[in-house]
Amino acid sequence: MLHVALYQPKIPPNTGNVSRQCVGMGARLHLIGPCGFDLSDTSVKRAGLDYWQDLDLAQHESPEAFLDWLGDRNPWVVTTRATARYDRVTFADEDVLLFGNETTGLPDAWHARWPGRAITIPMPGPVRNYNLSNSVAIVLAQAMSTAGLYR
Repeated sequence: MLHVALYQPKIPPNTGNVSRQCVGMGARLHLIGPCGFDLSDTSVKRAGLDYWQDLDLAQHESPEAFLDWLGDRNPWVVTTRATARYDRVTFADEDVLLFGNETTGLPDAWHARWPGRAITIPMPGPVRNYNLSNSVAIVLAQAMSTAGLYR
């Protein structure tokens, strides 16, 4: 199983799309708090996330709680700051794919924490970056494929 970690996500529909992707691909979603929106049962139902009960979700109250869970694992940091392409690395079962939030990305200290583990999605067109949920879909699908995790 792969792990998708979102650092302090801000936009509920992005998290909803990522959660759908995780359910569909059998990945565990880690939300690193605090989140910028409500995740109560009522709020989730109102958003129409009828598959939410199928989501393998881990909520980390703070960045420190996530780092405690992470332990000595080295996540793949998906960022526009990287030069290594996501489609040119080897993913493995239990890898963690770490994404920053929609407005500020990841803190500088988190970029520096895992040297050599930053990957990017090429953007040959005139865009600054891709939407968070699209980025997760692109990288997660590639990681599932190269790790041999499709059933």
